[in-house]
Amino acid sequence: MAAKRYVHNGPASLTLITVINNRSGAGAHTGLLINSDERVIWDPAGTWWNPNAPERNDLHHGMTNSMVKTYVDYHTRETFHTVTQEIAVSPQVAAMAKKLAAEYGAAPKAACSLSTSQILSALPGFETVSTSYYPKKIMNAFAKLPGVKTQKFYDDDPDDNREKLPQL
Repeated sequence: MAAKRYVHNGPASLTLITVINNRSGAGAHTGLLINSDERVIWDPAGTWWNPNAPERNDLHHGMTNSMVKTYVDYHTRETFHTVTQEIAVSPQVAAMAKKLAAEYGAAPKAACSLSTSQILSALPGFETVSTSYYPKKIMNAFAKLPGVKTQKFYDDDPDDNREKLPQL
């Protein structure tokens, strides 16, 4: 993990990442990019991986700009788009988010939103983000926080995204 540690020069921040089904409009996955003393991504019950972003218990390290782009691209395809919502936080809140994610352990399947919302709702300033199994419910609550910057990513890549993962 230490060899792939990446420190991003931007301010401390949290970025909620929500994957939305283009056909039904339902939320499909939730992740959380944490910029603290290093930049990591909490990808609970996720299927994305990269040897340059080593993972322990759903927390991936080494999240360079390229790795973040790869993560978003993996989830974004003809059947899904991805929404990122970034908010600046204090270094203390970012450190707490990273600590809570690391302590959470691997999340069970279908618990990506529940685990992420449990982490968020435990943070100062995020008490209005209630715990939920539904990605869009968390995304909508996060959108109401002051200062959130939202981006949406669309792609027409085929639905089978396995080729986006490194081949061993």
